[in-house]
Amino acid sequence: MTRFPFFEKAEYDARLRAVRESMLDLDLDACLISVPENIYYLAGVNHWGFFAYHMLIVTPRDEMILIARAMERVTMDLQLVNTRFVGFEDLDDPSRITLDVLKERGLDRGRLGVEKNSLYLAAGFAERIRDGLPGAGWADASDLVHRHRVTLSPSEIEYTREAAAITDAMMKAAIDTAAAGVTEKEVAAEVHRAMILAGGEYPAFGPFIRSTPTLGLEHGTWTDRRLEAGDALFVELSGSAARYHAPMGRFLFVGETPPGTEEIAEVCLDAFENVTRTIRPGVTADEVYQSWQDRVDQAGLSHYRRHHCGYMVGSAFPPAWSGGGVPRGLRCRSDMELQAGMVFHLMSWLMHTGRDGDYFVSDSALVTENGCEVLTTMPQRVHVV
Repeated sequence: MTRFPFFEKAEYDARLRAVRESMLDLDLDACLISVPENIYYLAGVNHWGFFAYHMLIVTPRDEMILIARAMERVTMDLQLVNTRFVGFEDLDDPSRITLDVLKERGLDRGRLGVEKNSLYLAAGFAERIRDGLPGAGWADASDLVHRHRVTLSPSEIEYTREAAAITDAMMKAAIDTAAAGVTEKEVAAEVHRAMILAGGEYPAFGPFIRSTPTLGLEHGTWTDRRLEAGDALFVELSGSAARYHAPMGRFLFVGETPPGTEEIAEVCLDAFENVTRTIRPGVTADEVYQSWQDRVDQAGLSHYRRHHCGYMVGSAFPPAWSGGGVPRGLRCRSDMELQAGMVFHLMSWLMHTGRDGDYFVSDSALVTENGCEVLTTMPQRVHVV
C-alpha cells in the first residue's frame, strides 16, 4: 500500500531539529542539500525525478524550501513535509532560482554549507551559485545530514524488515527458476516479478545476475546467455520498501558443484559466522573485518584479502543501494564504531583464491543492543539448481 508521508510528522520534526543543531555547531546560516537520500530523510520526497536539479535549503529557523522542476508540483504537494516548494520551468536556470531564494532570505552574505561530494549537484550549477554570492562564506557539509542517518529509527527498521522479506522472495524466485537451458534474462524476469508481487518498489541497484563467462564483472548483470550444466550463477539483489534496502547474495551451481566447493564454502560460511558473532555496539569496523580475515588465514589463505566484508545500507536512490558514492565499509584499519540501529550488507567472498572451489554468500544484518540480527533468511548452504 502506498503511504504518504512515509513517517509520522513527529519523526520528521525530530530529524530536522537534530540537523539544525548540527548546523549551529558548524555556525551555518543555511545548508544546501542535493543528495536525494538526505532530501528524502528531511522532506519526504520519493520519486524518480532526481535526475534533474533538486536543492533543499535548510536554515536554523525558517521553513525548508525545495527547488525542483515545476512539473513535479503534484508529487511535491502529495509528499513534501515541513517544506515549501519552488518550481522552475525547463528553460529556467535553476541555479538562478536558487540564488533568488537565498537572497530573499538574506543569505547572500551568510555562511553556507554545501554537500561537496554529492553525485547530484552538477559542477556548472555549483559554480554559478558560488559565483553569484561573492559575499557568502562556504563550508563542506557533505556529512552533516548523513551522520544522522547511519542509525535507523524503529520505523526505519520496520521498513528494512519489509525490504528483507522482499529480498527473500526475489532470491527464492532466482533459485526456483535457474536451471540448465534457462537464460539469465529469464531468471531476471522472475526475480522482478517476485519483487513486484511481494510489494517491492524499484531498488537502487541491480539485481546482479551473471553466470560463468561474466562472473568477474563486479557490477555487470544479466544477458541472454543460456545456462549450462557445470555453470556457476552469481545472484546479488535487494528488495526496497520506502527506499530502505536489505541486500543478499548467493552463489548457485547448475547441475553439480565443482571440486573443492564444499571445502571452500565451509571456510566462507565460518568466516561469515565470525563476523556475526563479532558485531555489537562499540566494536570497530576493523575488528569485524579481522574476524573475517582470521578464519580465512586459518584455512591457509592469508594471501587472500578483500577490500571489506560488508558495508552500510539504509535508504537509497539509484545508482547504489549503499546511498551513492563509495560505501562505508567494514574495512581493515577502519576506526568506524558500530552502533545499535546500523544495518550492514555482510559479505563472505572466496573467489579465485588459488585453491579449488569458489563461494560467495551475503546477507543484511542489523546491529542490535545485544549483538547482531541477520534479517534475510534464505539458507546459506550450497545451492545446486
